[in-house]
Amino acid sequence: MIGQCIRRGLLTAALLMLAGCQHASQQPDDATFRLETTRQAQGADQRIRFLVIHYTAEDFHNALTTLTDEHVSAHYLIPAQPPLEEGKPVAWQLVPENMRAWHAGASGWRGRTNLNDTSVGIELENKGYSHYLLGKKFYPFPPAQIDLLANLSKEIVARYQIEPRNVLGHSDIAPQRKDDPGPLFPWQEMAKRGVGAWPDANLVKQYLAGRNPQQPVDQAHLLALLKAYGYTVDENMTPQQQKRVIAAFQMHFRQSDYRGNADAQTEAIAQALLQQFPDSNS
Repeated sequence: MIGQCIRRGLLTAALLMLAGCQHASQQPDDATFRLETTRQAQGADQRIRFLVIHYTAEDFHNALTTLTDEHVSAHYLIPAQPPLEEGKPVAWQLVPENMRAWHAGASGWRGRTNLNDTSVGIELENKGYSHYLLGKKFYPFPPAQIDLLANLSKEIVARYQIEPRNVLGHSDIAPQRKDDPGPLFPWQEMAKRGVGAWPDANLVKQYLAGRNPQQPVDQAHLLALLKAYGYTVDENMTPQQQKRVIAAFQMHFRQSDYRGNADAQTEAIAQALLQQFPDSNS
């Protein structure tokens, strides 16, 4: 009996010591319950996986009005010429990063859909493009705007550990509907600054293997590569829809020619990117 009481006393003391090592979440003293947070599940990951870049296709003031009404929104808006406040360029945060913004619309990347739920969206003041007889004329992005974008994006990428291949343009996730940020967006410069992916020139040359860059290749094989990289490709696509997917890839990674043709250089770029940035099931 005495031994049993001693064992019970030791057990009680151990439980009290364990309780003393635990930390309930910080809640108001008048809360009706307490939460214990010392044991965290391993089966969890970051909600935000993608960074999506857009252009506004209108001036800053109209874009600010559009992005703050009830129909469309983005987390950030960057003017073409960011104003300075105490010597620092200013970007507008319109939606907190922990909330969903309505910037992506119907979208898909690497098997995921509705990317509003898992992305941060940044809008850049830019006219987009004008229509001419020979096609669309896109507009460039001022250096000060890109510098601010790169600095902001680098923080976001680090905060959520966003993979390079998950830094995207709206045209990448919605190629049938969108062209932004267009073929003049400096993806290569962004990648040099630690934001996004860019193909290694030597690796592209290796995969090109001496072929003429414009040599036609099997379109089905090229689309399979683009699907493996992340683009939405399905067997029911029309030839024009397939061409839009290829053109979206080219606007991002081969900006000198984005006609949507299935050629050897596009294939080599896709192969290089898949080697550089292997799938991590994200």
